[in-house]
Amino acid sequence: MDMLDYDRALYYTHRSEWDNLLVLMVRTKDQILSKKIEYFLHAYQFSKDYSIIERKLYALLRYIDHANEVIGITPQRENEHVLLI
Repeated sequence: MDMLDYDRALYYTHRSEWDNLLVLMVRTKDQILSKKIEYFLHAYQFSKDYSIIERKLYALLRYIDHANEVIGITPQRENEHVLLI
């Protein structure tokens, strides 16, 4: 997982840069991130119900937050393990 992809997704979403978000969706190696972006952009483009757009956006943001937490925790646990040996 590349932390830069999650930072970019968050930045593009915050700035409403949908074209760049679409490019990130295609280029990222994280398939879950790609699908979350796809679902959000599809809802944003085609849905007339704002609650659907909101749910897809929050799902994308929750996944970005989760991925950043996982990436942030993993190196610390590895370093703790190395220090104990």
